[in-house]
Amino acid sequence: MTTFKEIRGTAIQSVSSDPTNPEEGQIWYNNTIGVLKGYKSIGAAWASGGNMSTARNLLAGAGTQTAGLAASGETTVLVTNTEEYDGSAWAAGGNVATARQQLAGCGLQTAGLIFGGYDTATQTSATEEYNGSTWAPGGNLATARGGIGGCGTQTAGLGFGGYILTVGSQNATEEYNGSTWTAGGNLGTTRNTIGGAGTQTAGLAFGGSPTSASTELYNGSTWTAGGSLNTARTSLAGAGTQTAGLGFGGFSTAITGATEEYDGSAWTTSTSMSTVRRGLAGAGTQTAGLGFGGSTPALSAATEEYTDPSFAVQKITTS
Repeated sequence: MTTFKEIRGTAIQSVSSDPTNPEEGQIWYNNTIGVLKGYKSIGAAWASGGNMSTARNLLAGAGTQTAGLAASGETTVLVTNTEEYDGSAWAAGGNVATARQQLAGCGLQTAGLIFGGYDTATQTSATEEYNGSTWAPGGNLATARGGIGGCGTQTAGLGFGGYILTVGSQNATEEYNGSTWTAGGNLGTTRNTIGGAGTQTAGLAFGGSPTSASTELYNGSTWTAGGSLNTARTSLAGAGTQTAGLGFGGFSTAITGATEEYDGSAWTTSTSMSTVRRGLAGAGTQTAGLGFGGSTPALSAATEEYTDPSFAVQKITTS
């Protein structure tokens, strides 16, 4: 009979307490409690992070799971607040110049970009760049609009879709070079409040309003159809890349915490968020995502961190 040592190259250790930093597949016997244990993947999971200082809806997000950025949005009024996440808590950053909602964000905590949205009067074309402490004006969008999707970086941003009051949903795409926006290829499906991920030359657009499951992939000049979301929805958040995307939250027939992973061709349903919400913001990657803010329908300050795979110590039994 093959032994564990022959399979793994090491014998099962007898220890008085569980290892502090076990490795995947590691097995040990805890002789203090008389239990055989192992460290294994338990699949994807959302975990609670530190709450935002300002609960808000329809905000912009950027950055990573351990260096996130939240900007503007609405409470009972439009707010200029910026907050920075360090992986456990949010701290105040520099205020945006133009308070707005339904704007897009992309880039990093120290090199962020926000654009579009609705200010107190109408849709705006305003673009702002963040250096880690203050916001500075960037070049205006050619087409002012709210509900715009976005992805990319501060010097290579991508904005797509959106809504113009009295006109309706848009399919226009614009590319940002760090100072000016220029026209890109139009979306195949006109929509707004759309999810986005990826880069300027490998963008991912999904969901949106009218309630859609449509996914499109951008190659730097044109959009092509990708695999549809399993849950059609609007006002969702996105993270990751074109070949490793993450979509979560939003509104379908009700507010949802549904989470899906994209592999470049198809979406797979994953673990739902703990707090269902719409109008939230996202950041990070498919394996280390961040979701924050939104409405449940009450305004939310909740932050959740997504990990795939997630690992845990498990008791080993014969069943």
